[in-house]
Amino acid sequence: MRTAERKRRRYERSEARRFTERARRRRIAWLVSAGILVALVLVVVFTAYSPLFAVRTVDIEGTSRIDASQVESALSDQLGKPLALVDYGAINRDLAGFTLIQSYATESQLPNTLVVRIVERQPVGSVASASGAGFDLVDPAGVVISHSDTRPDGYPLIDLAGGPVGSAGFAAAASVLRVLPPELLAKVDSVSAATPDSVTLVLGGVGQKVVWGSVDDSALKAKVLDKLIGTQDQDAQLTYDVSSPETPIVS
Repeated sequence: MRTAERKRRRYERSEARRFTERARRRRIAWLVSAGILVALVLVVVFTAYSPLFAVRTVDIEGTSRIDASQVESALSDQLGKPLALVDYGAINRDLAGFTLIQSYATESQLPNTLVVRIVERQPVGSVASASGAGFDLVDPAGVVISHSDTRPDGYPLIDLAGGPVGSAGFAAAASVLRVLPPELLAKVDSVSAATPDSVTLVLGGVGQKVVWGSVDDSALKAKVLDKLIGTQDQDAQLTYDVSSPETPIVS
């Protein structure tokens, strides 16, 4: 009887384990998942607040006209902050004081470096200074990049015809200059646009004139003009009319 009782108890325990095995597996899986989650939270908290990952260096990339050391100084309030807690709003406010910055991007590099990649404003041409003395080198948005007493070399003069920088005529002239290929842009001495539909270029040398018209089809106009110039005498007083690029006129 005792032997039979022991067998019965072993059988009951075996059946109990068999019926509860799925529940035990679920419990183990839940405990493992909870452990992993807790570990991840601890890693994130450690990374965010640990002084081991605090900003020690601010690297500035992409500057040529802007003094990188001045940018580093402006962002010095980020030093000592954990990389995960860098104040990007403050960075935006600090960099807003640099008018030559067109855009920027940041990157955190473990363990201690904050990288700031800057895109500077690029000049499109020069204009007579509003003060009446000298010339301002400006970008397509009309932001002054530099000032000089004499006209800067290598950039077309944008004739505002009495209008302000940032006017519709200025925007049209700048738009045309931006679409010109480098070889053709190098030949342009000046550009004027009393209205957005009356862009006119003057080439260097003998002063050949280009009637451009509006900014519509500017890419096609640039190709047509380049081919026309290649077929004409560069020392002749000519006018190229590409305002209708499908039917250009040379006179």
